[in-house]
Amino acid sequence: MVADIHFTPNAAEVAARIIEKVRVNPGNYVDKKKFEQIEYTDAEYAEEIDRIRERFTPLVKICKEYGTAMRIGTNHGSLSDRIMSRYGDTPIGMVESAMEFLRIARNESYHQIILSMKASNPQVMVQAYRLLIKTMQDEFGEIYPLHLGVTEAGDGEEGRIKSAVGIGTLMEDGIGDTIRVSLTEDPELEIPVCRDIVKRYENRVDQLASLKVEKDSTNDQPINLSTYNPFNFKRHQTIAVNNIGGGQVPVVIADLSKTGNIAPASLKGIGYTYNEADDKWNIADAAADYVYINKPNIGFAVPGTLKIITPYQNWLIATDKAKYFPIYGAEEFLALEPAESDIHFVMIDCPLEEHYLKQVTQKPNVVLCLSSTQKMRCKP
Repeated sequence: MVADIHFTPNAAEVAARIIEKVRVNPGNYVDKKKFEQIEYTDAEYAEEIDRIRERFTPLVKICKEYGTAMRIGTNHGSLSDRIMSRYGDTPIGMVESAMEFLRIARNESYHQIILSMKASNPQVMVQAYRLLIKTMQDEFGEIYPLHLGVTEAGDGEEGRIKSAVGIGTLMEDGIGDTIRVSLTEDPELEIPVCRDIVKRYENRVDQLASLKVEKDSTNDQPINLSTYNPFNFKRHQTIAVNNIGGGQVPVVIADLSKTGNIAPASLKGIGYTYNEADDKWNIADAAADYVYINKPNIGFAVPGTLKIITPYQNWLIATDKAKYFPIYGAEEFLALEPAESDIHFVMIDCPLEEHYLKQVTQKPNVVLCLSSTQKMRCKP
């Protein structure tokens, strides 16, 4: 059982004598959040660290005495005014907030600690965890266990995708010891998502357990942490086809192929809300760029920013070739002379149809859509 403590250090000191683990949030355990911009001199800042040490050390000693574990859980959305004033709302501030508490605990020879760097933005969360690993390795020569999570991820597909992107990215690096999926849904619905994320690693438990530092996924060689920059990443190089690829931001394709009667209301879940009284569309910031349908026509005028993908045979009889784009099977695409289109979406089943890849990619304006009916097996 874990006691999640925020604003009341005294409650943590009582709980630590009773339960197995306490979680403290450095952003509001001792510091107060008044949303104030405060300028600290180095001497004043050092005085604040001394104040934190005085308030936090009793809890550390109790945990050490009772054998109680602790999670130092930094949250991107609740960094203290002190940290915000010096480091800003950044992964660097998140890491320093946790490191202040970790240094105090280590000074008391207390090590039953796991850390978390949760944020609702998966990119911030990934950068914070990677930076924390480098910081611990540089300063201590060792890395404490890590609890992964994207906080306030949301609900539905959005919450599941954000959680999978953030947690999955780190797990692919060999980072993470426990995970938590935070959905704005009934809590029991979070567990199946957790299981879906970790089942990829069922055959790699021994491999991951022996992994001590972050791996470079391109060559599976240990990264030199002395030169490692957590904020750098390598994007896969692609050519641009219309608004997809190259240096452009990723596009979102929504699948409505299994929706029977597609109506304007069907687009609400992907960011398009139709106001019938004004005959206007309200478009959300994260609205989809394309929808995939399995019919020749969607049946109504869609917003100008939304484009439609449909199977080639349907596309042939579509009325608006500027709005509709064909998607082919690989064999079908190679057997045809591609029609004139800004984009040709081509679906390839991997690994069954990989022999088509070279031929398909020699054609102009191709966007590959990869799928697989094969169950993934990890290499031993």
